[in-house]
Amino acid sequence: MKKILISNGRVVDPANRIDRVQAVYVAAGKVVALGAAPDGFEAECTIDAAGLVVAPGFIDLAARLREPGFEYRATLESEMDAAMAGGVTSLAIPPDTDPALDEPGLVEMLCYRAKKLNRAHVYPVGALTLGLKGERLSEMAELVEAGCVAFSQANVPVVDTTVLMRALQYAATFGFRVWLQPLAPFLSRGGHAHDGEVATRLGLAGIPVAAETVALYTYLELARITGARLHITRLSSAAGLALIEQARAEGMDVTCDVSINHVHLCDMDIGYFNANCHLIPPLRSQRDREALRRGLAEGRIDALCSDHTPVDDDGKQTPFAESEPGATGLELLLPLTLKWAERAGLSLSTGLARITSDAAKIVGITKAGHLSVGARADICVFDPAAYVTITRDNLRSQGKNTPFLGMELPGKVRYTLVEGQVMFEG
Repeated sequence: MKKILISNGRVVDPANRIDRVQAVYVAAGKVVALGAAPDGFEAECTIDAAGLVVAPGFIDLAARLREPGFEYRATLESEMDAAMAGGVTSLAIPPDTDPALDEPGLVEMLCYRAKKLNRAHVYPVGALTLGLKGERLSEMAELVEAGCVAFSQANVPVVDTTVLMRALQYAATFGFRVWLQPLAPFLSRGGHAHDGEVATRLGLAGIPVAAETVALYTYLELARITGARLHITRLSSAAGLALIEQARAEGMDVTCDVSINHVHLCDMDIGYFNANCHLIPPLRSQRDREALRRGLAEGRIDALCSDHTPVDDDGKQTPFAESEPGATGLELLLPLTLKWAERAGLSLSTGLARITSDAAKIVGITKAGHLSVGARADICVFDPAAYVTITRDNLRSQGKNTPFLGMELPGKVRYTLVEGQVMFEG
């Protein structure tokens, strides 16, 4: 591995409260010094980062790479390329592949394939139940040995609450964190959009906010009973956030995240049946969006994620209610984080914390998400003043489905380093 000097850049490291122009020295895949060169350091490669920001590589809490089982929508190669172009160096992978990530062999294969590609680090989230069917528990201890960092049902709820309670008990016994998306199956069944005026006007079946809050009530109560460590994924409503805050006030160990889509968009953005806005959970009201923005800015929502879900064109070029839900997001995580932070009046460091150090704590990563000496040299160098127009042609992801097509967004990634190797230069 080359010795790399990143010079003249504005180093922004939220974990260490660093925000100043200084050099970063990289050797043997790690950060070896900041500011002054270590003894005997001779750079084999120099990156002049004048006018650019040098930050820890970003950590995405929800990135579907579509392998195994859905290679017609995306491949590991295409989505890893997208991650590098977006400065995303660590990815938490939901278990809703085909087959689901419920067997150690599948997890090991995914980790092996990702490692062979030598790009972003992959952190699989194992299936909480076999086949995500909500009937029998997966072998969580074996899945952790294979590489899983947490357990989830992805978008598939457990209908049988006895099974869910036993799963939480098992996870609590070993200290495993459980990631759950709050969406009550019967209240959301057949729905495609937020249950409000827009859905009524368009004739779309609605999904009420109660679908989120009823599920949350259940999850939080079972977590109280079992002592499980709970992470709530992709919050979508003000009412849902209020329930989590109440649980925290009672001393519960619960964290939560929100997607980049839900802090920028609301149900009004569906317009005239824009299938790129067909998401799970659905885009909620403007009031909900503002509550999520404030909650994220104030740290009541712990992290921001892309909820990257590439869908092929056939899955989107259909009537809204028949289209496949999901949106691509890996390459938009940085621009939309910058746009949210600027709108909220936050410092660059505070904004980046939600996709670096704060996200790292949720995944349980200690050697990434910061630029401490000795940390893994996963680094993104980007130009915060450069604007990029989002088009199908400049998205490297195989999925071109995003509500932000045609928009001009701030933040262009110039270099992405993974373990001290330059994996992207743009």
